[in-house]
Amino acid sequence: MNRRTLLQQAGIALAVAALWAGSAAAQTILKFSHTDQPGGARQKAAELFGQKIEQYTQGRYKLQVYPAGQLANDPKGVEQLQLGGIDFTVSGTGTYATHIPTLNLTVLPFIVETYAQGWKLYDESKWLQAQFAKGPEKGFRFLSTFEAGFRSMTTKDPIRVPADAKGKKLRTFPNEMMRWMLEDMGFSVVIMPLPEVYLAIQQGAVSGQENPIDTIHANKFYEVAPNVTLTQHVYSPIPLTISEKTWQKLSPADREAITRAAKEAADWSRKEVSGNDDRQLKDMESKGAKIGRPDLAPFRSVVAPTYAKAKEKYGADVETMLAEAEAVRKALPR
Repeated sequence: MNRRTLLQQAGIALAVAALWAGSAAAQTILKFSHTDQPGGARQKAAELFGQKIEQYTQGRYKLQVYPAGQLANDPKGVEQLQLGGIDFTVSGTGTYATHIPTLNLTVLPFIVETYAQGWKLYDESKWLQAQFAKGPEKGFRFLSTFEAGFRSMTTKDPIRVPADAKGKKLRTFPNEMMRWMLEDMGFSVVIMPLPEVYLAIQQGAVSGQENPIDTIHANKFYEVAPNVTLTQHVYSPIPLTISEKTWQKLSPADREAITRAAKEAADWSRKEVSGNDDRQLKDMESKGAKIGRPDLAPFRSVVAPTYAKAKEKYGADVETMLAEAEAVRKALPR
């Protein structure tokens, strides 16, 4: 091979490398962290969000999704948002309450009874929108509300009435309202990251856990805690947030594009999760799970002290939140 041919080939290689480098430079990778399993609705909604971002920014941004707590558990995920270590996460409002304490009131038990009521509350509540507006000063910004569903329990032994909970260790996430509620039901509360829960139940460290049906199904908790009790004690959507550091780097057009993508992914998430409950329960039942549908009146009764503790700590905000939730229930009766 002569020197001229070698130079030509080297030139072609450099040109190709430059094209790849230019392409890579033109596309910004955004990191999305969550704690659910790859097969869950959370992952599917995140992937759709990424597709929409690429579409609406003409490919200048690409979303890389990290499921199952690969980058962080839920509390650490929010901290990473604040630091700019990740760009997006989804988590329950109770997780964000570490930084905006009034969001603890969204974890009050039994405040809504249907998905339609929950959507109306989260979309139209003036009080709740005011709490979300506090996000940017805390280092993150609320974009939309993905769905997760109503929280229920999976335990080794059946929970038919609150008395069955006495002395049993139940895993939940770190949130004072949830702890108050579960302790009022009779449980001994254990806090641990979601990815550790399956093994903890299997090894007997806890008797069970509480989560929405989609999360129970995706994580296969029914395999080690086969009694699925539909207490539906808390409506638990998962707001999608962006790091404020990331937001401030975006152009107005890109902010609009990402916000549009977030709302469209949230709409899909709501339809997907709300439409899957019955199918997922039947699937779990076919694999050995025992589905319990208890009378909820005794459970509502025993958590009355939770409301008293909330009023003592949060004052008038509790009355405002409960009044808006009651108005929603009246507007959209079950």
